[in-house]
Amino acid sequence: MGGSIAGCASALAAYRGGADEITVYERASGRLADRGVGLAMHNDRYAELEAGGFVTPSMPWLQLTRRRWYVRDGATPMGRTVGTLPFPFRTYNWGPLWAELRARVPESVEFRPGAVVDRLELTDDGVRLGTPDGGSDRFDFVVGADGYRSLVRSAACPDVRPEYAGYLAWRGAFPVARLPEADRWPVGDCVYVVFAGGHVVIYRIPDGRGGHRVNWVLYAAPPLDHGLPLDSPTSLPPGTLSDALRARALDIADTQLPPFWGQLVHLTEPAELFIQPMYDFTAPRYGTGRLALTGDAATVARPHTGGGAVKALQDANALATALASATSWPEAAAAYHAERSEPGRNMVELGRSLGLGLVSQSPDWNAMDQSGLEKWWRQADGSSAFGGRGLS
Repeated sequence: MGGSIAGCASALAAYRGGADEITVYERASGRLADRGVGLAMHNDRYAELEAGGFVTPSMPWLQLTRRRWYVRDGATPMGRTVGTLPFPFRTYNWGPLWAELRARVPESVEFRPGAVVDRLELTDDGVRLGTPDGGSDRFDFVVGADGYRSLVRSAACPDVRPEYAGYLAWRGAFPVARLPEADRWPVGDCVYVVFAGGHVVIYRIPDGRGGHRVNWVLYAAPPLDHGLPLDSPTSLPPGTLSDALRARALDIADTQLPPFWGQLVHLTEPAELFIQPMYDFTAPRYGTGRLALTGDAATVARPHTGGGAVKALQDANALATALASATSWPEAAAAYHAERSEPGRNMVELGRSLGLGLVSQSPDWNAMDQSGLEKWWRQADGSSAFGGRGLS
């Protein structure tokens, strides 16, 4: 269930785990490869996932080396440098990365785009999936890679209720050629611009055609008239933001960010801008009986952790091992749960910790220097899980 990055990786895992027939249901009928936002992957996590066969050097990527922190000072276009920290991460463009993973899924796998599933029924000998037209199919085992509103999770863990964290992420990406004086920003820098009550993360990503795109994520509380139904997980796709939500991002850009970085929000066209409210949850069971959960269906941790896509690929790696070594579907589900539930909890806890430090209870950044930044970061990432934990 689900055909995005987590879904394609799960299909590949099922194939490697010995499944004879695999079907992927993806509700979107458009081109997933057109999604142009960025993600980052720690160098060490890349090495582990390459060894597992889930990523390859041919997938377009860009190497970052340091994370430079800025604060608005009213005097310089780029702001005052608070300090720098190492940042050994590769960046990817979601669309090209998905396309590469999709191409690695064996031809024997049946991929069904535009396939909506609205019912899941557990039977004595399997799982039956139903479609809006009244049709249904029976399977021995179902993997929920169907995101934060997962139908599979609702069946496996009906009591899980995602918790809204109190703030949003505005996200945008555009060709780097649109940015004036782009050479003032070193290619290997990930930028954190911090302010009271929020921050923006900025880095370059490949465009999949040999060039680069500017990718940014702005975290802050929404305006009072946001109009979003935040009692359950939701998002606003590109081009659908209200005037109030776009105005809030522009106001932060003009009043809280140094001019060079604030212009990124203005340079992002409405069709390139979308909203992602912050939620926390992790399923108490990653696998049970004939069901398993991967990616955001299993755990949603705030993107501060730098490991969302990494976790989805690690889930798939563990699922392949569990399927290959088990003698029954319930045994595979139990082994998978034992391997991945603790990393999921760790990611949620880290996301909450970083959310407090970077948004809800941010320090006095204007008084911060290099030594203060280093001390603050050690406290914020007390578990040293930023970028994802290593595979066991």
